[in-house]
Amino acid sequence: HKQLSDKSQTEKSSCWEVKSRHNWAEINAMTKTSMGMTCTKFQLLDISAGARGAWGWSGAMPGGALDAAMCAEEAGSEEDLYEDLHGSGHHYSHPGGGGEQLAINELISDGSVVCAEALWDHVTMDDQELGFKAGDVIEVMDATNREWWWGRVSDGEGWFPASFVRLRVNQDEPVDDEAPRLGAGGAEAQSSKDQMRTNVINEILSTERDYIKHLRDICEGYLRQCRKRVDMFSEEQLRTIFGNIEDIYRCQKAFVKALEQKFNRERPHLSELGACFLEHQADFQIYSEYCNNHPNACVELSRLAKLSKYVYFFEACRLLQKMIDISLDGFLLTPVQKICKYPLQLAELLKYTHPQHRDFKDVEAALHAMKNVAQLINERKRRLENIDKIAQWQSSIEDWEGEDLLVRSSELIYSGELTRVIQPQAKSQQRMFFLFDHQLIYCKKDLLRRDVLYYKGRLDMDSLEVVDLEDGKDRDLHVSLKNAFRLHCGTTGDGHLLCTRKPEQKQRWLKAFAREREQVWLDQETGFIITELQRKQAMLNASKEQATGKPKAVGRPCYLTRQKHPALPSSRPQPQVLVLAEPRRKPSTFWHSISRLAPFRK
Repeated sequence: HKQLSDKSQTEKSSCWEVKSRHNWAEINAMTKTSMGMTCTKFQLLDISAGARGAWGWSGAMPGGALDAAMCAEEAGSEEDLYEDLHGSGHHYSHPGGGGEQLAINELISDGSVVCAEALWDHVTMDDQELGFKAGDVIEVMDATNREWWWGRVSDGEGWFPASFVRLRVNQDEPVDDEAPRLGAGGAEAQSSKDQMRTNVINEILSTERDYIKHLRDICEGYLRQCRKRVDMFSEEQLRTIFGNIEDIYRCQKAFVKALEQKFNRERPHLSELGACFLEHQADFQIYSEYCNNHPNACVELSRLAKLSKYVYFFEACRLLQKMIDISLDGFLLTPVQKICKYPLQLAELLKYTHPQHRDFKDVEAALHAMKNVAQLINERKRRLENIDKIAQWQSSIEDWEGEDLLVRSSELIYSGELTRVIQPQAKSQQRMFFLFDHQLIYCKKDLLRRDVLYYKGRLDMDSLEVVDLEDGKDRDLHVSLKNAFRLHCGTTGDGHLLCTRKPEQKQRWLKAFAREREQVWLDQETGFIITELQRKQAMLNASKEQATGKPKAVGRPCYLTRQKHPALPSSRPQPQVLVLAEPRRKPSTFWHSISRLAPFRK
């Protein structure tokens, strides 16, 4: 490395041209064991010629970084490569350095409004930091610091990490101050609205191009290199970490191509983008699978982050692909945020689209369609969060028999006490019933401790039909029934007779059975399933919770305790992982009833 560093600039340039004839920087790593320690060596076979200037903002590669890359095999280990690349004094986290950062501050000092769009959620408990969500527009008020800027949103002002945002066109004011102003007030207002629509369209296309590059960096910079390291990653691991991101990449490329074709370059405000969203709305359904898998990816990456060779490998992939300084789990969060951002962009586009515009109805329909997609993904996220509660509930039931509840079910729909009439003696039993998707669980209360439940059986709802019975004498049992209904099996002819105490309780149960069938149908249509990994992880968490012998603390969480912080944050945070905003719901009493009837036992 020292000998190469002492070479002349001419020799370096010549070496660069030789090494840059191919289109990809391939990492071949060979693991060897020496003196009881395992190290991994990187061999850089070639580097993209089309991105020579991308290593730094000056257009040249950082001093010593290329030499380190070319001589990695002689250097000894991937830790050495990482130190040489990372210690070169160049950071690629944010384009807000040097002349560009100076230009931003000059604009601010001149009184111009400088706005930035949030790429990531910034969640903070520090009252001097500015919290925001992906897609929010922040007014930048001070950019003198490289990593932390001072900005303002509607809620207040504060510090925020510069790498979490990108500068954008201000959509609140016309960008072209020299636009011709017509004498008539109506024509002038329409011209301003057309300019606003142009800004929104340009912003949509710009963010889509950036998003395509982001997906390409993940697929080529990380996934492709991981597949070459069969000694470090299995196909199952890669499927867990990256999900179906390659399918998303292919669909987004087709979507961007369609947007470009609909873009009117001469008169951008006449562009008709709504039809593109409607044509590709079915393709956006694949985001649901990705969002469902994302928590698994975070768990797997957290496990790998404890092993140094994976940390250095991922960091080398990021540097070679010239990606910003964010960890892999932060990059993998982008598709989750993107699918929830489309309704915001379409709402802004509809705001500046005249009702007589040819694109108005399509934009309106596209907004409704993308809201449904985002709502479906949010609902699935909520369902996945519930599986831990279901596993904990099952672990609290005494004498459980048969397969785990999560094998077939993922949501509690209704619960309550029913009278079960057993044929042929017409003997009645009081049981607690819990209706989940696909199955109905019934338990018996302990005679002394009424909060303890014993498992007594389950009914397969897929093979049962709910029959509403009128009040009166039953012809088969020869007993008078009130507020009763029957669960009838068409294949075997068996039936289960159940009664409630009040008529309104019966109606609630009948509606709950209808909701259960609707839920099952919806899950089949959208392909919602619980993976084996998610089920095992939930059951493992439940067993650990039960082993502690005490319930979770209900006091104020320690992270909500307000502490004194310095004026400027000392470190740059990583993007938050789970950011899908769930709509507010009416508090449910189902889990409260379960906790009251079957708490965790010591």
